[in-house]
Amino acid sequence: MIKSMTGYGKGIAELSTGRLTLEIRTLNGKNCDINIKSSLLPKDKELEVRKTLSDVLQRGTVDLLLNFEPKAGAAARQIDAALVENYFRQIHAIGCKVGIAMPKEEYLEAILRFPDVFEGGKQDTVPEEEWPKVQAALQEALSALDAFRSREGAALYADVTGRVKTILSLYDEVESHEAERLQTVRERILKAAEDLQVKLDKERFEQEMIFYLEKLDINEEKVRLRQHCKYFMDTIDGEACPGRKLGFIIQEMGREINTTGSKANHAEIQKLVVRMKDELEKIREQSMNIL
Repeated sequence: MIKSMTGYGKGIAELSTGRLTLEIRTLNGKNCDINIKSSLLPKDKELEVRKTLSDVLQRGTVDLLLNFEPKAGAAARQIDAALVENYFRQIHAIGCKVGIAMPKEEYLEAILRFPDVFEGGKQDTVPEEEWPKVQAALQEALSALDAFRSREGAALYADVTGRVKTILSLYDEVESHEAERLQTVRERILKAAEDLQVKLDKERFEQEMIFYLEKLDINEEKVRLRQHCKYFMDTIDGEACPGRKLGFIIQEMGREINTTGSKANHAEIQKLVVRMKDELEKIREQSMNIL
């Protein structure tokens, strides 16, 4: 069964310092475009993660988000005492120099507002010893994403295959107008000759009529379109990731439908061609999301 390129999956790693949540979101795309939106991932692990995502997901725009929630004890920030003392000496010296005297408590209160006097309380990257937990969470997210893609793929399959069957049904209706179409063309030419009071040589007229009607014949288009529709169904049923190939088959289907329209010369057939084009356009839009 086919899969959609749209999906979402989440995995959780319980680290010693807190909880790391990995989220993967995917949208359709021609290639595998991976965006890692976090600084928590160690640089030496980034290529490994990208390869894992690429091998599993194959195509699509992929966003990997990492969010860390520290444990209560690990979240407490530590004061850099040496830095506070250094700031205090400098500020106190400047105050004495310019003649500003302030209680020591006020100096300390002001210094503690400086953001760089605190350290810790933040997870910069994942520690090496806890990396296996992150790998497991990544696989968990990928499994959830794969299940999501499969559900979406089932809906896509039902939609596009149903529309292919509709196109074939519409072409059957085209066939029902074939005899009427050719007779209408013949009568129109005879009427034009009569209006112009042109005397026609019966044998020559029949020869020319056969030649003209051959130009309007759509049997080849009919055969090729049905072959393309069969190839579409065989591909979507027989391949795990048929998205690219389906796009090319759709182009060929469109070519035969367009040629049928240009040869139609019949109002009802033109209406059917428009409906076939509408169905094919919807198939094209949906197929862009097929893996």
